[in-house]
Amino acid sequence: MSKSVSTSSERIAYPPGFRARRGLNWGFLGLLYTCFYMCRYNLSIANKSISVEYGFSKAQMGTIITTALFAYACGQIINGLLADRIGGKRAMLIGAAGTIVMNILFGVASFAGMLGLFVAIRGVDGYLQAFGAPGFVKINAAWFNHRERGRFSGIFGFMINLGRFGIFQLGPALLAGFAILGLIQVPPLHWRWLFWAPSIICAVVAVGMALAVKETPEEAGFPGVISDDSSGGQGVRAEFNQVFRAIVSNPVVWVIACAYACTGAVRQAVDQWFPRYMQELYLLDLSSSKFKLLAFLIPFVASAGSLTSGYVSDAFFGGRRAPVAAVLYFLETGVILIAAQFHTADTAILFFVLISFTANSTHSILGSAAPMDIGGRRMAGFALGLIDSFQYFGGSLAGHFLGKLLDKNMGYYFYFMAPFGLIGGLLMLTILGKVTTKPREPAPLPVTPVESPKG
Repeated sequence: MSKSVSTSSERIAYPPGFRARRGLNWGFLGLLYTCFYMCRYNLSIANKSISVEYGFSKAQMGTIITTALFAYACGQIINGLLADRIGGKRAMLIGAAGTIVMNILFGVASFAGMLGLFVAIRGVDGYLQAFGAPGFVKINAAWFNHRERGRFSGIFGFMINLGRFGIFQLGPALLAGFAILGLIQVPPLHWRWLFWAPSIICAVVAVGMALAVKETPEEAGFPGVISDDSSGGQGVRAEFNQVFRAIVSNPVVWVIACAYACTGAVRQAVDQWFPRYMQELYLLDLSSSKFKLLAFLIPFVASAGSLTSGYVSDAFFGGRRAPVAAVLYFLETGVILIAAQFHTADTAILFFVLISFTANSTHSILGSAAPMDIGGRRMAGFALGLIDSFQYFGGSLAGHFLGKLLDKNMGYYFYFMAPFGLIGGLLMLTILGKVTTKPREPAPLPVTPVESPKG
């Protein structure tokens, strides 16, 4: 069907019912990925409680974090390839089932209290969670046109931050106790419920996603609506070796991946450690008004940054992500260096908010929009997996290594982050003219047909 796409700001004409069906599709996908994040960032809320109960140092807690992030990074590469082969929907459901089981086991492991057991369970969980992002982005690469993908990356970022907001609100409530509709009083619960409660929520949403989501517009009755020059057709499946060659041979992928490692180091340094930083340095209780404000603002401004950067890169830079990312990286470096000079709870809240804005802005446009641009509907899974893996290779430095620094002096916290913003900005300068509105076109590849939906 014809669509008018002559300018980046022109609204694309879709057939009746398409936008509503797409909204239903990504709504369930987004909610499931929100649950993935609730099952991931629960550890940051439980960090201090686990450490106090078992006498673990910050470096030992950091080992749990690093293992999970490193396993996630490796899983992104493997699972990105798998998602391009088996389809995004199956990939997401495998990841959902895996993280549900692993989070339940992590809570059960609290009865043993063995560091090695915590590390092993969280490592397996990290790998299984790595099915989520490639599957999510792969499905949406088939549902969103190229000039909409920056905006979609903002929506993607919003759903991620909804998960962070959810666990930052639910977690302290579970630990402090709460009332349901003012009638049923739930007493303070053990930290293991930080892992069990999100698992229950994730299981419910996964069932809804399995029933509601269609992998492509064609499966939903909208053939030929989304064109993709990089696909060589309307299929979404491809062979391992063909996808691997096409993505790995693209030099822009590696520049974006290295810059994304810098995003990961800063983002994980904030997300994994800010609750403990505020607890220990400024003696904030998780149920205090200041901590609640910070726990609300971090995902809120992160969502705002994701939406803004995606819109700006689409509307003002014709789908080019690098110029916007370069500005954000350099801005982030300046904010971090200024943050290190102030030492009050209020200024810490302000700078955490500003850093979250910049880090999550680059996270969305480089981590979801750029892979869809490069890979198209057939190869977005591996493009996302490879690029996103570097975010978590970089982020793994914010586990054991940052934990050791914080064991020595909490004042090292912001200085740890500063070099990564500078390096990320410099990398983006090298590809300012290379990330364009037209996805890279690989040689035509044979496509494995998608099975027709039954019933």
